[in-house]
Amino acid sequence: MRLILLGPPGAGKGTQAGFITSAFGIPQISTGDMLRAAVKAGTPLGCAAKEVMDSGHLVSDDITIALVTERLKAPDCANGYLFDGFPRTIPQADAMKDAAVPIEYVLEIDVPAEAIIERMSGRRVHLASGRTYHVKFNPPKVEGKDDVTGEDLIQRDDDKEETVRKRLAVYHEQTEPLIAYYVTWAATGNPRAPKYVSVNGLGNVDQVRVACLAALGA
Repeated sequence: MRLILLGPPGAGKGTQAGFITSAFGIPQISTGDMLRAAVKAGTPLGCAAKEVMDSGHLVSDDITIALVTERLKAPDCANGYLFDGFPRTIPQADAMKDAAVPIEYVLEIDVPAEAIIERMSGRRVHLASGRTYHVKFNPPKVEGKDDVTGEDLIQRDDDKEETVRKRLAVYHEQTEPLIAYYVTWAATGNPRAPKYVSVNGLGNVDQVRVACLAALGA
């Protein structure tokens, strides 16, 4: 199983990626993790990436694709892999296609923007323990207080509505066009084109898990 997982921030991709990788016995490949590992290992690509990052620039798509193709040679990728958070842009998708990285499925977890804003902006956290709540879906017994210690809950900056809206705007501008890209490629009938499938991400975690695995033929 070789797939790309798409969906807006807050759609639950991380949770579902865990279920999918476990079901198929494949690794989850994140370019951030890959970059950190290559830098730590001091590989030629890692050194090149570190030099770019140290100068305050973004790592080029060429270096990223080279890291991806290197990563796919590892033994744990023999049965496949799941790409999470990559590709993010059309040029990255083109680079993957040019490098002939095999992909069988593009799975989108579709959640409307307003539902994501409600999900993320309602989160509250007890920092000391990491316990999380939601003002609507999992409220604390006493508003704004941790159930165990009675200490204050906070809203992380990442969960503030303004921040969530900005992240969604970046997703819609840069990453959402990938959906049309893969739908159009699949429509050509090219045998290399992955199959595009979309799953409604509005259900509970188990409902979405079942839908994802069914879409992938599991």
